[in-house]
Amino acid sequence: MRLLIVDDSNMIRTRISRVVQNGGLKGVVLTGLAKNGHDALRIARATHPEVVTMDLTMPEMDGIECIGELLKLNPKINILVVSALSDKATAIQALKLGARGFVSKPFSDEELQIALLDVADIH
Repeated sequence: MRLLIVDDSNMIRTRISRVVQNGGLKGVVLTGLAKNGHDALRIARATHPEVVTMDLTMPEMDGIECIGELLKLNPKINILVVSALSDKATAIQALKLGARGFVSKPFSDEELQIALLDVADIH
C-alpha cells in the first residue's frame, strides 16, 4: 500500500510517518510528505498513492479542495482526514466529498494505526 501524508505541520508529518514505519503496518510504503494541497497533487500524480492522510486546514490549498482534486485523479483513493478541527461540519463535508475516515488531533499512535487499517481495508 502506497501512502501519502499531507499536513502543513512538519511535526505531524513526521509523527504520522513514524507511526506508520514503526507501528507494524505491514506493506505500507511512504510515497511522500506534502505540506499543502498543491504539493499533495504534484506528489500524487508522480507516485499514485492508494491511501492519503489529509489535514483540512493548510495554506495555499486546503484539505477540502485537495480531496476533490485527488478523487478526480483517482476515484478509488482512500483518504483519511487527520485534523485538529473540532468543527464537525467540516469533517462531515470531507466525508461527503469522499474521505473514508476521520481522526482528530491530538491522536494516539494506536488510533492512527486502527484508522489507517480501516480506511485502507487491510486487516
